[in-house]
Amino acid sequence: MGDAEQLAVIRALIDLGSGSDYVDRVVAGRCLVSFADRREAWDALLTLLLDAEDTAVTLATALGLVRRHDLAGLRVIAAGLASADDNSEQYISDAVDRVLRIYASELSDAIGSCRVLGEDADEHVRTGSVRLMEILHGIDPVLDPVPRDLTP
Repeated sequence: MGDAEQLAVIRALIDLGSGSDYVDRVVAGRCLVSFADRREAWDALLTLLLDAEDTAVTLATALGLVRRHDLAGLRVIAAGLASADDNSEQYISDAVDRVLRIYASELSDAIGSCRVLGEDADEHVRTGSVRLMEILHGIDPVLDPVPRDLTP
């Protein structure tokens, strides 16, 4: 898909996400996370992440962003945490925990990305990365790597 086609998809998802139907906003959030690395999707993703009308939109968007397992997704999460109310912050925190509680390696990668976000040019990202780091440090992963001295 070329740049023009991607922009058309982003615009269509932004339109879908700005409607009054929460199901449409959930779908838009889930789909827009694919474009978290595109500046054109940034504002809409933050709006959906901090949806004031329905926490299902917040949770679906947050889950998708964290499931990307990359800097772009966590960057939006951090920016959202910088201005989230207590309710939205709880749903974002729950999403981070749900996705990153299984594998220690994925949690470790997220912590490394969060350190990078602490030096981001955007003040909201830097501020939110502090809260994100607190959330990450509160996660106790289920599966830790096998110590080398125990491998056959």
